Amino acid sequence: MVSEQSDLWLSLVDEPIGALVAGIEAEDPELRAIATSPEKLLAFRTFANIRVGILLGRLLMDEEVQAYDGSETWVQALLRNPEHREVIAAEVRAVAEELAVSTDGDGLGPDEAARDRFREFARRELDG
Repeated sequence: MVSEQSDLWLSLVDEPIGALVAGIEAEDPELRAIATSPEKLLAFRTFANIRVGILLGRLLMDEEVQAYDGSETWVQALLRNPEHREVIAAEVRAVAEELAVSTDGDGLGPDEAARDRFREFARRELDG
């Protein structure tokens, strides 16, 4: 019995959230535009899954969900409310926007000012 519950819990936590984020990503081409590298795509999906999971947890605490009977997951039950779906989609978009802002310009590395400071530091060290 414990093994069955563990298997059920893992599938409820992993599959519905990942599938939900993937579905929202597929529906919105602008979300894919931020994924200009494998690293950015990984960051986007990781943070989106985490934040959607947290949001779903809050919704689960606030909403009455029927006991699991095998017909639908708790995520599907929450998504029957269209307002929940929109809040979740907005959270995924927020992750994409934050990632796009945090990686504007050069990409994931230091900005030009940080590079200049390092060059100056290196010159002082080599000259000193």
